[in-house]
Amino acid sequence: MSIKRLQSHPILDVPAETEVPFTWNGTPLIGRDGEMISSALFANDIHVFGHHHKDGSPQGLFCANGQCSQCLVMADNIPVKACMTALKKEMAVQSVEGLPSLPEAVGKPNFEPAAEKSVAVLILGGGPAGLSAAIELGQLGIDTLVIDDKDRLGGKLVLQTHKFFGSVEDSHAGTRGFEIGSILEGQLRALPSVQIWLEATAVGVFSDGIVGVVKRNEYRKVRPKKLLVATGAREKMLSFPGNTLPGVYGAGAFQTLVNRDLVKSSERVLIVGGGNVGLIAGYHAIQAGIEVVALIEALPRVGGYKVHADKLIRLGVPIFTRHTVMAAHGDGHVTGVTVAELDNRWQTIPGTHKTFAVDTILIAVGLAEVNEFYLKAKQWGMDVYSAGDAQEIAEASAAMFTGKIEGLKIAKALGCYSDDIPAEWDQKATILKSRPGAPVHRDPTPGEEGVMPIFHCDQEVPCNPCTSVCPEGAIRTEEDKITGLPYLVDGTACKGCLACAAICPGLAVTLVDYRKDPEYPIVTLPYEVWRERVEKGQRVPVTDRDGAILGYYPVQRVVANRRKYPGTLLVQFKLERAAAKRAIGIRVQEVQLDPATVYENAPLPDEAVICRCERITAGEIRTAVRSGVRDINQMKALNRAGMGACGSKTCRPMIWRIFQEEGVDLEAVTDRVDRPLFVEVALGTLAGEKRGDRDG
Repeated sequence: MSIKRLQSHPILDVPAETEVPFTWNGTPLIGRDGEMISSALFANDIHVFGHHHKDGSPQGLFCANGQCSQCLVMADNIPVKACMTALKKEMAVQSVEGLPSLPEAVGKPNFEPAAEKSVAVLILGGGPAGLSAAIELGQLGIDTLVIDDKDRLGGKLVLQTHKFFGSVEDSHAGTRGFEIGSILEGQLRALPSVQIWLEATAVGVFSDGIVGVVKRNEYRKVRPKKLLVATGAREKMLSFPGNTLPGVYGAGAFQTLVNRDLVKSSERVLIVGGGNVGLIAGYHAIQAGIEVVALIEALPRVGGYKVHADKLIRLGVPIFTRHTVMAAHGDGHVTGVTVAELDNRWQTIPGTHKTFAVDTILIAVGLAEVNEFYLKAKQWGMDVYSAGDAQEIAEASAAMFTGKIEGLKIAKALGCYSDDIPAEWDQKATILKSRPGAPVHRDPTPGEEGVMPIFHCDQEVPCNPCTSVCPEGAIRTEEDKITGLPYLVDGTACKGCLACAAICPGLAVTLVDYRKDPEYPIVTLPYEVWRERVEKGQRVPVTDRDGAILGYYPVQRVVANRRKYPGTLLVQFKLERAAAKRAIGIRVQEVQLDPATVYENAPLPDEAVICRCERITAGEIRTAVRSGVRDINQMKALNRAGMGACGSKTCRPMIWRIFQEEGVDLEAVTDRVDRPLFVEVALGTLAGEKRGDRDG
């Protein structure tokens, strides 16, 4: 059995961890103390965690965020979610084959009433929005409790190795996401009025104003005066045959494995979805030494930032727009995926099917707000607020601003803040939420003398850190807007400090130095992948922005400023004058121009699973819709769709989509009634049972 752990990473430190023995179905294995069980299994190259009780199909990791129940395992005879349960020494982990059998009760259980805690403000979620709100409240001395279901603060910031966009002063632009998380956590922990509960899951909101929380197996009641929901987002899923195979999962789950837990979860991946989430996940895959065979997007162009797409193309990843996934293939695990081209009517074009050999399919087709706590609290008449993705799906930089704004709104409602909330905060949040502009063509900066910064960004996005770091004040953006494209100010001169190239989140600034040899100038390219590929003297393929190779050139020098710009290497080459301004990237993987096979006989779309928990197919949903069902509660009674453990978090949006595809007026459809609890909780936990493994 091979061990799949990252031994090095171009951005992240690989810490020394304590190894512990555990067993999987009786087989002795080695994991790392405190890591999630799912990561320990993936590190031991185990991807099938059990088999579904209905059809015997294999199950494995899907969301890695506690939102579903696909990773259910038995840990020391207790059914747990593998992605949310820490590994312990000598833990006996077993697969769930069919329905789990619970152990016989031993001795008399010990029950105690749940403790109730009153607090001025309860914040659900310790990501960028929750942290930013808590900092505002804590600075005003307001009694605040922050809870998060993970073992550390930061939310999705923990998973982000790329540099953030925005501005340096407002949203830490040019700083990597996990570093921003550490900065915010440090600010928060210095505030004595803020208490933090980690490994604490909000499970329900009740009519008497109580929020139920399970903290390390103990049920607690929290009664807040004000509630802020900053629970982030969950990933949307696609309907296609084979979508429940182990190896099909969300981009967030992938980033959790490779960036948080440093597990090399895959060898070859295909990404579905060209928004920022998919584009960034592809970049993270390459940083982890995983081949990205392609990224597909159904729209005519990617919806994320073009600089993110350009980075992938330069590294050797083909991007196919107007394509969709037809089917995943494999027996027990993904071994291939078939995609096809779409016409202007969103129909597949015959003869365009391509099948790639992959072991992982990353689904990155959008996010949905985790807002059920907010909606239920509103229903009960609680004074509730929302921030970040729970309020509106946007970038993490925008979430920080909405958190700050909602924090001060709560402070005003409590009578602890009397000033006006800065109007520019709303303006900046709106800008940071804005969609990227249409790409425009820009000619390179004129002139070929001295040192010339070349700006390869040609799409308006909220980003201007290059203007902040230039010591000469030589870089500005059009109309001085944060979304304006950067340019070199007339009459100024670049001194070649390289700061703009080092800080640019899109790796879209290069420098051409004509001073020593105008015919063969020195070109500096930013680079964040494998250092061993760019050692001095190595000949490497240098590309233009479209990924075309300009030539193979020996590395002249590698500049690294680990203190100010850790992880970013500035690689220097001598290039011909004609190529110097076009050079921007370094190819690290070969483009797979031809798929492994051509496969047009994909399974029928009706075979796709919609409800993962109950294994209800698209065909079963369509049959109900065509028979006249217009009430999702009725559909649940007929075929159990949405009746599983996850509470329809994944299938609900897809069921609505099928209604829409069938031409049903959505106003005529009755939504399902939500259960009182939004997260699965053991009855013993709700009853106040005190388990021996409780540690806080």
